[in-house]
Amino acid sequence: MKTLSRFVAKFTNLIVAVLSCFDRVIFKGYLPITNGPALEGFVDHVLKIRRKDFMAFAEEQSETLVDFAKRLAQEVGAEYHYLQGVHRKDKLVDKLLRQRPISDGLICVLCCQECCPSFKLIHAKDRPRLINARRPQRVLYFYFLDPELGLIYVRLTTWFPFTIQIYINGHSWLEKQMLKRRLGFNLQDNAFTALDDPQAAQKLADSFVDQNWRKILNRLARQVNPLMRQPWFRGLSYYWVVDQAEFSTDLIFTSREALSGLYPRLLDHAAVNFSAKDILTFLGRRYHPRFDGEVLTHCQKGRWPGARIKHRMKNNWLKMYDKFALVLRIETVINNPREFQVRRLRTRDGRREMVWCPMNKGVINLYRYREVSLAANQRYLEALSVVDDPAPAYRQVEELTKPVVVAGRSHAPFNPASGPDVKLFSAVLDGNHLVRGFRNADIREALYGSTEDAGDRRRQSHAVGRMLKRLHVRGLIVKVPHSRRWHVSRKGHQLLGAVVQLYHYGLPAVVTRAA
Repeated sequence: MKTLSRFVAKFTNLIVAVLSCFDRVIFKGYLPITNGPALEGFVDHVLKIRRKDFMAFAEEQSETLVDFAKRLAQEVGAEYHYLQGVHRKDKLVDKLLRQRPISDGLICVLCCQECCPSFKLIHAKDRPRLINARRPQRVLYFYFLDPELGLIYVRLTTWFPFTIQIYINGHSWLEKQMLKRRLGFNLQDNAFTALDDPQAAQKLADSFVDQNWRKILNRLARQVNPLMRQPWFRGLSYYWVVDQAEFSTDLIFTSREALSGLYPRLLDHAAVNFSAKDILTFLGRRYHPRFDGEVLTHCQKGRWPGARIKHRMKNNWLKMYDKFALVLRIETVINNPREFQVRRLRTRDGRREMVWCPMNKGVINLYRYREVSLAANQRYLEALSVVDDPAPAYRQVEELTKPVVVAGRSHAPFNPASGPDVKLFSAVLDGNHLVRGFRNADIREALYGSTEDAGDRRRQSHAVGRMLKRLHVRGLIVKVPHSRRWHVSRKGHQLLGAVVQLYHYGLPAVVTRAA
């Protein structure tokens, strides 16, 4: 992984292992009766009951599910709790697990009242109709220690259409796989803080997408939903989707001191230098003026178990945080996969061809979730790889304030305290140029905006050309051969990045951190 190795190579004396793995994955199962017309057809032709009798039938099925949950908990000695008000279910599960330690099986069943998508019966001209509506209903949470998956929960709504939600943690799954193969590790919460064989662990983590998830999810559904054994249920089957997926890249450091010395600089760099365009680039999107959405960055420094910065693009997120001051985690969270693309076979006019299409939530696309998330994590680390010990860079800032003479021609100095000069530095450091570099037109638009006047564009282009020449003679940017594009050099990343930080933070704060 070229991008990842650049960051690791730079801090190789601080990092002992790297692991990319799914973290939280939430699957949802839907029956093909989630809309009013489909349910009406099911009631009329499968159940063969009057629509006005359907609500009583649904109430009976709800009681069946709740009674089954109570009986299942009683049979294995687990607890059944009806929760009222606001509760932290994970805290309660941890408490129950400490009181009744088990290696696998049902931990507990929690029942609470929630408002969920369902149906209601309304009067119509000819006959009653069933329409979609939200209604309060009992929801069952089954918490298991699964021998293959680790700690999971299955959430079952007790009213038609009996939607199921299943939570699985990729790190818990990986823990079980490593135990089976007797690979040594240290797991703290949901982060590996030590790995005896990182390559073998990564190979196992990569196999997460190769599991037969439909079979696994159907097995879990049958464990909690006894209605699946009813004759009227035989024509129904759950369609499984990925409702949310978190994919993390963990960099395990040699010690807490190693990460604590580097992480504040990474956090400051991300907060100050990563623009909305950068976040779009990390997530595989190019910025467009007609982009319909918002990009937000939120930094929390007083958070436990570690400070976090979170970038949100519509419903998808990119996060960086430290776990217990030992693990640096870069994490991509996908809630809306249609912002990404997947290759699909399309037939048009008798021709079959592979084309890029918006990605849907189908569980078959889980492999693609991994690909786009890993690429986003890599781009983020690529942008962070320019972060270095700031003190040498701050001492070199003086170079910018002196004119440079090349071939008898003097090139004007820069002023690190000048807003226009810092705006130029920020424009060339823009993360949107990381891959392909930038052109004169890119910098011109960033500095002056767009204009329809050809004369203005020409004058602005000449001015930008002189600015780029001043950067080039100082070794801050380099020309891409046989093109009109430029890349920022390693020296440029360090020096210009230091100036941008100096400008935004102010001299006293910078000197304090550099000392």
